[in-house]
Amino acid sequence: MTLRRFAGLGALLSLVLPTLAMAADEVATPAAPVLNSGDTAWMLTSTALVLFMTIPGLALFYGGMVRSKNILSVMMQCFAITGLVSILWTIYGYSMAFDTTGMEAGVVNYNSFVGSLAKAFLAGITPASITGPAALIPEAVFVTFQMTFAIITPALIVGAFAERMKFSAMLVFMGIWFTLVYAPIAHMVWSGPGSLLGDWGVLDFAGGTVVHINAGIAGLVACLVLGKRKGFPTTPMAPHNLGYTLMGAAMLWVGWFGFNAGSAAAANGTAGMAMLVTQIATAAAALGWMFAEWITHGKPSALGIASGVVAGLVAITPAAGTVGPMGALVIGLAAGVVCFFCATTLKRKLGYDDSLDAFGVHGIGGILGAILTGVFAAPSLGGFGTVTDIAAQVWIQCKGVAFTIVYTAVVTYVILKVLDMVMGLRVNEEEESVGLDLAQHNERGYNL
Repeated sequence: MTLRRFAGLGALLSLVLPTLAMAADEVATPAAPVLNSGDTAWMLTSTALVLFMTIPGLALFYGGMVRSKNILSVMMQCFAITGLVSILWTIYGYSMAFDTTGMEAGVVNYNSFVGSLAKAFLAGITPASITGPAALIPEAVFVTFQMTFAIITPALIVGAFAERMKFSAMLVFMGIWFTLVYAPIAHMVWSGPGSLLGDWGVLDFAGGTVVHINAGIAGLVACLVLGKRKGFPTTPMAPHNLGYTLMGAAMLWVGWFGFNAGSAAAANGTAGMAMLVTQIATAAAALGWMFAEWITHGKPSALGIASGVVAGLVAITPAAGTVGPMGALVIGLAAGVVCFFCATTLKRKLGYDDSLDAFGVHGIGGILGAILTGVFAAPSLGGFGTVTDIAAQVWIQCKGVAFTIVYTAVVTYVILKVLDMVMGLRVNEEEESVGLDLAQHNERGYNL
């Protein structure tokens, strides 16, 4: 009887012990991270939407605002920048912007300003590579999503110097600017613990500083360095096809949902709220600009409402992940009115030739949105951020804005001045009179 009991106990142990051993192994070995297919699908969609913003959205928006002799030059610049930045992003841009080698929270070192080249040529990225702070998505999707941001930022600058910059000089400038300005600013804001502006606590959900202040300030510097267009401001330079501009603005409006809601990097509540506040702010800005123009000039214009749309999209960008609906309403309305006066009254008084109001809309709108993020991200004002001291957060936002303005302005100025000495920036007077379509590309936008 005793032997049978021992035999039964032994059989039981032989069954239980392997199970316990397997359970212990599972505890000791963390489960492999699992890709989230729903979030991946949303990020694939967002990536396509953001690329859609540049080509054809921005190309049409800018193309309709220039004179007919320059439409192809502006569109060509948008397409060429898309190709150029895609390649530079692949070779070293992604690594400079998002590699975290050597970074440590609270420690300022070289890698607080720019990433290493550990991921140059997208080294180590395979179909199995996954990433994401909010959800697990393929790193290849994250690379492409951020590439579309890197594409549209220099393309926005085109609006400031439209109709007068040599195509060759534009290409070289954009390549250098992307390397020395965009990639470092993106790293300082978005690369996580140990990044300079990130450790300061700057809130920039989808690119108020990285994209819009960056591009707007660079555009202002570029238009000042190149000088005014021939005949500006006495010669009429009306947009040649506002239908294109309105279509482009509509594409930007739709694409911006990928820009802002996609920056949640997941199909979650933050993405849903980002989509909602983007719509509210954009609508408010469109009406704000329209009524400000109506009161000031007697009639509302199609160009005005299209510009108001973009101003609202710009201003809500840094705040999209942290503000609530009422905060978005205030930000949008303020952006529409403020950007209207900056793109009209301020530009006339100061006399600079920001051809398509890249600074007046993106620079001013980005600055306004970045600062107001510090106000309306507070839960006490309906926001969803962690802001408990509004004054302190506004000060942090102002520091981030000031740093971006100074860094971008100085580096952009140096790049342009060196290029002007080496290869010249501007077409000659005859080419400008003929138009850049023929002078630079030997084509016409319209053959009648």
